[in-house]
Amino acid sequence: MESTAGVDVVIIGGGIVGTVLANALAAKVHLANNSGLSVTLIDAADPEETSKSLVDFNPFTDTRVIALAKRTVDELSSMGLNLDDVAKQHNGELPPQIKRIEVSDKGHLGFLDLESSDYHIDAFGQVVSLSALTRLAASVTSSYQYIAPAKVTNVKQQRDFVHVQLDSGQSLTTKLLVLADGGRSALAEQVGITKTVSDYHQTAIVFNVHTQLPHENKAYERFTENGPLAFLPFDSEIDGNKANGNGFSVVWTVDTDAAKSLMALSQCAFIKALQGAFGYRQGKVVRVSELASYPLALTKAQQVASHRTVVVGNAAQALHPIAGQGFNLGLRDLNALVSVLEASAEKHAERAEMSNLESTLPNEVSTSPSNVTTNSAQNKPYTLQSEKVATSNFDSGAFSITQHYANSRKHDRDNTIALTDTLVRTFSNQYFPTVIGRNVSLLALSIMPQAKKTFVKHTTGYGETPQRNRDNNATC
Repeated sequence: MESTAGVDVVIIGGGIVGTVLANALAAKVHLANNSGLSVTLIDAADPEETSKSLVDFNPFTDTRVIALAKRTVDELSSMGLNLDDVAKQHNGELPPQIKRIEVSDKGHLGFLDLESSDYHIDAFGQVVSLSALTRLAASVTSSYQYIAPAKVTNVKQQRDFVHVQLDSGQSLTTKLLVLADGGRSALAEQVGITKTVSDYHQTAIVFNVHTQLPHENKAYERFTENGPLAFLPFDSEIDGNKANGNGFSVVWTVDTDAAKSLMALSQCAFIKALQGAFGYRQGKVVRVSELASYPLALTKAQQVASHRTVVVGNAAQALHPIAGQGFNLGLRDLNALVSVLEASAEKHAERAEMSNLESTLPNEVSTSPSNVTTNSAQNKPYTLQSEKVATSNFDSGAFSITQHYANSRKHDRDNTIALTDTLVRTFSNQYFPTVIGRNVSLLALSIMPQAKKTFVKHTTGYGETPQRNRDNNATC
């Protein structure tokens, strides 16, 4: 069995969540003498794979797109991921912003129209492909060790470290283990983190379309008798035809049996069904891409931390796409973990500096020889990040750190999960009193400015943020 020296942090899962976290930890968390954390990212997917699959969503070829809330865009930028750089992968074209949002309930009066300029912000968010974002994140820095393709076969928690075993026979030890594998593995159960699963008995059908009319940076959330239908402005290429400002990425949520029927339709029949559900707000749907689908359930880790281990992103909670909050919530997991480690590392560095200062004082000044402390580990030079080992005595997996992370995520996590779940059950329900109630709520929301502002706060991701950290230009 091949063994390697220990590192400060091992991240399992090289999708967008794990890759962004590896970048942020390696770049932003500094120890004594300005040395950085040693970080290893392990991913089962092959980064050299170029064949797109509609079944197995390799993060480097994933055909899906996501709507990033304004706060998420801002935080990615602070981590060195400027979305303008995604344009380099798309012939200089910037990812479309969402400047308008229309919410409607098919066949009913409920309607809400939001304009970002009314709230003194440039956009509610931005739409980007997962594969482009992952490749951007992977190209930002090489300051962490990257092992792929590799599968983790076993993890075992010890008092002072976690042992990680790979299918190649290689093993690692780490002070802190981060599970960012999307919850597809059984690793969480191995470290004592239990999960609950609530099956919505729904399937999300994802695809791209071209429409007669330009999108003009407008997104739609349309509630239908079969489930919610989201149109996000996104210019893709379909059958060799490039959208020219008239493209959308679509997520159509229906019950599982209906999804099977829809996906079995001819393209013309499918477009007819889609047009019937969405209407003609964008004129006719003139082109549709291949379809992909995945089942929907609410999966929630009952705790986000155990001994020397934390879970983030979809490994912590997998949400329904109805409000587009999954990745945005996951990024707030990352931001919280980075912030906790930054603060802890800063305190550790201050203590180390004080200790080194005391060790240089003349003996006659010291009250006792036993008070003079040294830290030889601090004087050891680090090699390049990809070869770093955890030589610092900073404990990145200490209980105080994992518990602080868990406590900091509870309120936002519980609220966002509850909000998303409530929306699913409310807007996927055709029980007449529920239909009346949700339409009254939409109408009330449309005429109450303060209620609109509160809605916009959550839409942009700033609903859980202290006022001092919000966009200074945003009135919401």
